[in-house]
Amino acid sequence: MEDTDWQKYMFSTASPDRYKMMKEHNATMRVCGTEAENLLWNAVRGKKLGVKFRRQHMIGDYVADFVCLEKKLIIEADGKYHYDPRIMEHDRIRDSILNNLGYTILRFTNDEILNNMDSVTDKIFESLDNLD
Repeated sequence: MEDTDWQKYMFSTASPDRYKMMKEHNATMRVCGTEAENLLWNAVRGKKLGVKFRRQHMIGDYVADFVCLEKKLIIEADGKYHYDPRIMEHDRIRDSILNNLGYTILRFTNDEILNNMDSVTDKIFESLDNLD
């Protein structure tokens, strides 16, 4: 596979040199998710919202908490860690790269997910409808 071949399939996998390491990390993250991630996963899994979502899915060199490949919608569950200015800048760059690949990103705080799941799922439904 040439260097550019993997880029055609970037929507579905990591770059070949990082794939194995990221795959192992993602498997751990799926098992050890936060309470908010587990609650959100229960809301979107099994086509409950009409489309398939994947959990801890690699896109290029990044891992999406949840992604619907069909609609190119990424959902992120952000804990307090994401309030650190360095992490916020990293997230901004990451989001820009993923947006350039055609993805729409929704970010929810853990508090939003834990305390207002109805509003979270409403926003996800609205985004899915707008991505037709």
